[in-house]
Amino acid sequence: MSERLSTQLIHADDYKNRVPDVVSPINVTTTFRFNEDPNKLVAVADLPKDYDPEGDYIYSRETHPNCEKVEAIFDKILGGYSVVYSSGLGAFNGLITHFNPKQVAFGTCYHGVHAILDIQTRNHGLKQLSLSDEDLDKLQPGDLVHIETPVNPLGISYDLKYYAEKAHSKGALLSVDATFAPPPLQDPFKFGADIIMHSATKYFGGHSDLLAGVLVVKTKEIKRALFDDRINLGSIIGNLESYLLLRSLRSYDLRILKQSSNVLKVVTFLNENKHRFKSLTKIHHSSLQTEPYVKEQLPNGYGPVFAINLDNEITAKTFPSKLKYFQHATSLGGVESLVEWRALSDEHVEKTLLRFSIGTEDPQDLIEDLDQALSSL
Repeated sequence: MSERLSTQLIHADDYKNRVPDVVSPINVTTTFRFNEDPNKLVAVADLPKDYDPEGDYIYSRETHPNCEKVEAIFDKILGGYSVVYSSGLGAFNGLITHFNPKQVAFGTCYHGVHAILDIQTRNHGLKQLSLSDEDLDKLQPGDLVHIETPVNPLGISYDLKYYAEKAHSKGALLSVDATFAPPPLQDPFKFGADIIMHSATKYFGGHSDLLAGVLVVKTKEIKRALFDDRINLGSIIGNLESYLLLRSLRSYDLRILKQSSNVLKVVTFLNENKHRFKSLTKIHHSSLQTEPYVKEQLPNGYGPVFAINLDNEITAKTFPSKLKYFQHATSLGGVESLVEWRALSDEHVEKTLLRFSIGTEDPQDLIEDLDQALSSL
């Protein structure tokens, strides 16, 4: 019997239960006792080549119970083989380390991704390409195209099928950062992605209290290679963070669907009333795009992040202080709505840009808050 998302979130890791507790305990230990039966002890040098370390707990830098429970859920809801990391950037670093591309084509994306690629360029001569057709034609087998969609900080979408075809025609791979539209909003594997990445800090975490990242790949062999690299990179998710992430995943579908519903109401209000707000010069969001691929990629709702431009830098810096329900802070994906004068965190954006992350509040309260703040300008 095929399980649906809400059931998978609660039961996909049942087979990993080790204790009768309904809520998994926090495993604070770093090390685990070896088997007391000497006949069951095998030297590392004598392990078979197909040895599977899952469930064989030795040292928490390798794996631990709640990490594996989180991965069991991600395997189900993300449709592949997952490896969980200590942050979203930890996941991207794991991706680059394993696949080791000589060229990476990418566009607008999280500024930390830019920084990791800059380190690779500095240390190993990685060549950075744009997403222009001219640069995509330079790709070679083993290279990487990295797309973030919907994209940070604007919340607009790119055509995954197009970039998958461009990458695969050159023997390159397509990795997709789908943080801004996690399931059930978007499934990049359906549109040609080879690797999916999420900052699980955001919507999967959902409460602004943990750091985590995840990579999802299509084969168990690649998962094992990523697992082995993760041991040596020291980038496994922590014990407490795994526990918190498990807690969050149980109610994840309720949150993401509410946030997606909220953002559509908020953006629709702003778009329909933009003539009233003299300082509002532009609204960015996937729901405002007219390209057919947007609705195809996002059949179940839009990502809860959008952005606006105001008419000048001073107005943009001042605006967050005029809001009651939007907290002025970075990050996104929590139950609380946030606003950020994005130039505080990202050197690549215009100084008139404000990024919004919509939470689970009543949408009418959020709309009224934005209305009064914009009207006051």
